[in-house]
Amino acid sequence: MAKFNGFGGGGMNMQAMMKQAQKLQEQMQKAQQELEESEVEGTAGGELVTVTLNGKKRLLAVNIAPEAIDPDDIEMLEDLIIAAYNDAYEQAEELEKELMPGGAAGLF
Repeated sequence: MAKFNGFGGGGMNMQAMMKQAQKLQEQMQKAQQELEESEVEGTAGGELVTVTLNGKKRLLAVNIAPEAIDPDDIEMLEDLIIAAYNDAYEQAEELEKELMPGGAAGLF
């Protein structure tokens, strides 16, 4: 009769597995810190609107050029803000994919 060691017979060393888990946790903590400290900018309308996010997708700043403000066309300004935010968000997503250890992006 085959001996069952709790790991499907693969003989995985529990200590080695724990070291791998600890290493992955350290890499994830480092990546989280880098994301918190990183900044990405999204722009729209030829830089009439600039939105700054950190790598964790938290809004840090919105800059609007005076020429973007048309009291008769507020909807255009709203659209520019949304487009700039979406641009920054996509950049933050890419940064997260680069910094997080294999497959962990999006978990936090």
